[in-house]
Formats: sequence, C-alpha cells, structure tokens
Amino acid sequence: MKIQIKSVNISEKKGTKKTPFKSITLNHLGVDGDAHSGHWHRQVSLLGTESYQKTEDASGTKLNFGDFAENITTEGLALHHTKIFDRFVNDTIELEVTQIGKKCHNGCEIKELTGDCVMPKEGIFCRVLKGGALKPGDVLKYVPRIINVHIVTLSDRAFEGIYDDKSGPFTEKLLSTYFDEQNRQYSFNRTILPDDEQQLKNTILQLVASGVDIIVTTGGTGIGPRDITPDVIKPLLEKEITGIMEAIRMKYGIDKPNALLSRSVAGVMRQTLVYVLPGSVKAVKEYLTEIIPTIEHSLRMLHGIDSH
Repeated sequence: MKIQIKSVNISEKKGTKKTPFKSITLNHLGVDGDAHSGHWHRQVSLLGTESYQKTEDASGTKLNFGDFAENITTEGLALHHTKIFDRFVNDTIELEVTQIGKKCHNGCEIKELTGDCVMPKEGIFCRVLKGGALKPGDVLKYVPRIINVHIVTLSDRAFEGIYDDKSGPFTEKLLSTYFDEQNRQYSFNRTILPDDEQQLKNTILQLVASGVDIIVTTGGTGIGPRDITPDVIKPLLEKEITGIMEAIRMKYGIDKPNALLSRSVAGVMRQTLVYVLPGSVKAVKEYLTEIIPTIEHSLRMLHGIDSH
C-alpha cells in the first residue's frame, strides 16, 4: 500500500497553522526549519486528505493544507489505522510511526474555525530514521511492522518425543489472540530444547542477535536438578524486569503456596523482551494474563518512544 504526498508544510512557531512549501528536508531531528523538530518521538506530523474531507463536509468550511498543523498531508490511507512502529519509506526516506493522535492544545485555531479538530483523533506522528527531500507528488510505501516472537520450550521428554509440547503452542495461542485484538501483524516460531545449558544459551543469544522482538521460554523454572532456565538466562539479561514476576508469584502464591517456588524471570536483551515461564499450561495462562497488558508499552520503551 502506498500514500501520495499532497502537501509539505512548515511553521516556525508551535500551536499555529503550517504553510505549504515546494519541498521540505527531513533530517535526524525532523523537518528542517519546523518548530516541532527536535530530539523526541514526535518529529514529523502527518494527516490525510481523507480527514480533511471529513471536516469540510461536517463544517462546510473550505480548508487549506497545513491548517491542522501537519507537516505532511497525504492521500491513500486512513493514517490513524496504522500502528506504532509501522513505517513509511521510499528510496531515501524512512519514517517510523511513534504516536497516533494527540491532545488538542488550548486556543487551537482550526477548532475555533470549524468547531472541531480532527488532528487529535486522526493525525499521526513519526520520527525520522532516514532523511532526505520530500515534495508534493512523491510517494511513500506503507510497511506495517511485524512483531516477531520466538517460543522456546525446555523439556527433555518433549525434545525426545516422549510427549507432545503443550505449553509452547498454548503460549502462541494466547499471544496471537492478543496481537489479533490489537490489529498487530506478527510471526511466531517455536523451538523445543532439552534441559541443556549450552544449547539454551546459544539459542537465546542467536535469537537476540537476529532481532527477535519477544522471546518466551517455558519450562525449567522450578528447583529440580534439571531446572536450569533462569540460571542460564538471568545472567544474560541487560535489565531485569523484577516487578512482573514478583507480582505474579505473590498473586497466585497466596492461595497456592507452590506457586512461590517458581523462579521465573523477565528482562531485556538489546531490544528483545525475554520472559521465562513455567512449563505447565495453567501456569502459562496465569503468567501471560499479567504480562500481556505490559507488552505494548514495554516495546515502546525499548525503542525510545516516550509516549506515556
């Protein structure tokens, strides 16, 4: 899917309409010469002609590109249906979506003129990953971000085929349901390993090096002689997310003291989220019920998107 650039617009002061230009230059700060450029996640604003038409039809007011203070006016896609981390690219430019909508500021000129402002609901913001010149008539390709998840099951018996792995497929089911609800595109891969320290370490390091977004392991979190998963993974973490696992152990340990024996951990390696879960289907459900609501925000934080 592609969008066509209808107008490129700049304003030297925040909170005002932008003026259309023949072309703009995108750099690591945003739009050169624009008041909103800087070291933050809302460097470039975009709004579609589809949103302009909606406002004109409702208000009976003829509007000009830049009136909603957007840097780039587009055509061909309802921009507010995109997701954070999606991208717009051509041969030279790469923009990454960082925010959908915003709070309308006091004294909004367009709201006073038409009685409503569509920018807070349907405008989007991007940061510049690759810069260059952009002008009306140019085309950008829309590239949805695919969230890559890898599930690693640790089980000697599942690895040997003595019984089927149940926790891995169940983990995929729960996470895919979540991503479907979020209208996220995603991909899953699963690996079954024996309870072997070196194989587990090598696998985790390879997955992180490949840029996987989320790693979930199941199994090996107890205190048995073959339970080695936290012992292998915890030293690899660059940052540990202690609160999630502590809260889960306390929540379920109140009624089921055996839940307190789990040594599950969570953390970050580079830009990969890592969750080490117990091996039972029941425990996977309990843990992911608490983890899933934190995933989107965790991914944003990992990628430096300060939108909370």
